[in-house]
Amino acid sequence: MIRPVPSRRDAIADDLRDRITTGRIKPGERLPSESHLAAQYEVSTPTLRNALAVLQVEGLVEKVHGKGNFVRRPFRRITYVGGGRTPDAQIAALAPLSVTVHTTRVRARGHLTTLLRLPTGSPLTEILCLGHEGERPHSLARVYVPCDLAPATGLRESLPYEGVMTRLMELRPPLAEVREEINVRLPTPKEASTLRISLALAVLAVTRQTVDTAGRVVEAALLVLPGDRADAVFTTHYVIDERAAEG
Repeated sequence: MIRPVPSRRDAIADDLRDRITTGRIKPGERLPSESHLAAQYEVSTPTLRNALAVLQVEGLVEKVHGKGNFVRRPFRRITYVGGGRTPDAQIAALAPLSVTVHTTRVRARGHLTTLLRLPTGSPLTEILCLGHEGERPHSLARVYVPCDLAPATGLRESLPYEGVMTRLMELRPPLAEVREEINVRLPTPKEASTLRISLALAVLAVTRQTVDTAGRVVEAALLVLPGDRADAVFTTHYVIDERAAEG
């Protein structure tokens, strides 16, 4: 049986992968420049970049804009606990991470009008939360709340992440329902740039809609968790009818 000859791209990826997994190139170490590697492997720069792209998708290499390609340190995995999720649970899930918060006032547009059931142009408070593990971006969350429930001035940026989430719970009315939509997709160019991931790495995208006891949508959240560092767990609780059990 004749085995196919691996392409130059795959051969280069195989060699670099072997050097990384055997520790000859260590986590956090910067790879030689692309021009240097292309000359070393006697290939064109596009071919070399294609080989690096294979390793980026595998999570072995990350490209940092303006700095070069680095061997990635393993990311700590976090678990997204679905169903009835509230900010305090979110705090627990992100506890191992440092989270930067940016709050601003925006207007409802596009899908946000549908999620929040508001007219186009309605004022919203956007809470942008970027989780970090050390200096590396880890996860991204955008939370939108009608301004009358959470004015941006009440969620000032000087507050830490836990403080913002606690303040948000204090400002909103009692909740009745949390609806979550989970899908796996490729990141947008902006998400890939923010999280420093390959455009070919799938992300776990969570769209959460929170409704109060009066039937009003009081929060919409869009979470983006790279697939190489996140798991999702959903638990269904059954209510036992004691009268039926006794019978």
